[in-house]
Amino acid sequence: MRHKLILLLLLVSAFAYSQDEKINFTLQEAIDYALENNRTSKNAERDIDAAVKQKWETTATGLPQLNGSIDYQNQIKQQFEAIDFDQDGVPDFGAKHSMIASAQLTQKVFDGSYLVGLQSAKVFLEISKNAKEKTDLEVRKSVINAYGNVLIVEENIRILNRNITILEKNLDETTKIYENGLEEEESVEQLKITLSGVKSNLNNTSRLKDIAYKMLNITLGRDIDAKAILVDTLESLAEQNMVLSLLEAEDTVEKTIDYKIAENDKTSKELLLKLEKSKALPTLNAFLNGSYIANRQVFDFTDFSNRWVGTATFGANLSIPLFSSGMRSAATQRAKINLEKSEADLKETEQKIKLQIASAKSDYKFAIEDYENKKENLSLSERIEQKNQTKFFEGIASSFQLRQAQTQLYSAQQEYLQSMLDVINKKAELETVLNDISKN
Repeated sequence: MRHKLILLLLLVSAFAYSQDEKINFTLQEAIDYALENNRTSKNAERDIDAAVKQKWETTATGLPQLNGSIDYQNQIKQQFEAIDFDQDGVPDFGAKHSMIASAQLTQKVFDGSYLVGLQSAKVFLEISKNAKEKTDLEVRKSVINAYGNVLIVEENIRILNRNITILEKNLDETTKIYENGLEEEESVEQLKITLSGVKSNLNNTSRLKDIAYKMLNITLGRDIDAKAILVDTLESLAEQNMVLSLLEAEDTVEKTIDYKIAENDKTSKELLLKLEKSKALPTLNAFLNGSYIANRQVFDFTDFSNRWVGTATFGANLSIPLFSSGMRSAATQRAKINLEKSEADLKETEQKIKLQIASAKSDYKFAIEDYENKKENLSLSERIEQKNQTKFFEGIASSFQLRQAQTQLYSAQQEYLQSMLDVINKKAELETVLNDISKN
């Protein structure tokens, strides 16, 4: 009993450890992990496997098919007496019990729709592969966004805590000066208002931190409450993702996944048109049928000493469409109209992709420029706040001027954090549009 208890405790401890185990992720490691474990990505992979099976399913319909059957009849009320033409004791006609065991081998010789079906299966597989590529690109972008959101929340909490420490120190010093009659009460109140606002912001950001980690875990395909440690920092990722050469990348629309998907749609519409046309062609099928027939006055079919009569038949069937009252023609014209629509959609997709690439490049370039601007603004705001803090305690600047400088600094801090995240996200957006996911 004691050994069982120890074993149970060990199992519980191992389970608890596995639940609390933390995994360290760089951004690239997080992306690689998600591409293997993200549920949407895994389903896209399953769609490819299903498409492979469907391709073989379609192919197999044109290969030989063998089917067997056993038919049994019991003449409960016979119209006439059994007749034994051979005088061998086995009725040839009108027996109470009869059974037929048969097998039939069929083979398509020519069927236009089957040939189109083979082509369609290949296209369907290609569509599934392109859908997987599209899914992986979106998963990659989602991981980058989620990873960046966690980093910005973590960095924001660190900055807010630092701001609170400074504000509490300022408030303590100002309160002491006020109590000695050397400062107005308004100065204390101004600092209290500022401190209260920063603390409220910290509380909200702390709650957002938990949500950000949950979102990252969902994107990675992990349990929502799993623990993770992010190795990269927001600033290092921003620096790494400022790749100006990406702005000069070729706008090869034909290589983008959205264009490939639009091409798939056009190809499928071409095949549907072929299918409707093929319905006007004749179809030829061959078959080979073999069967054994037994007639009995009593149910003794398991007694194989009694006679079974064997038959075999070979034949072919040629079906020739002659007249459909315009139905096939209308279906063909409808398929042609849908093809024309898909050709127009392909052209429209091409133009939209060109616009998306131009827009993504513009946004990425602005994000880089804005990052440099916000970095400089933060440096200036820090110096202005420090000067006003010095002036305030020297009695040169008012508490209102100090609060203005502090508010400007806090705004600059948030804008700088957001500018770093924008660089990372806008690069991911551009790479997604271009299908360029190289590790620059």
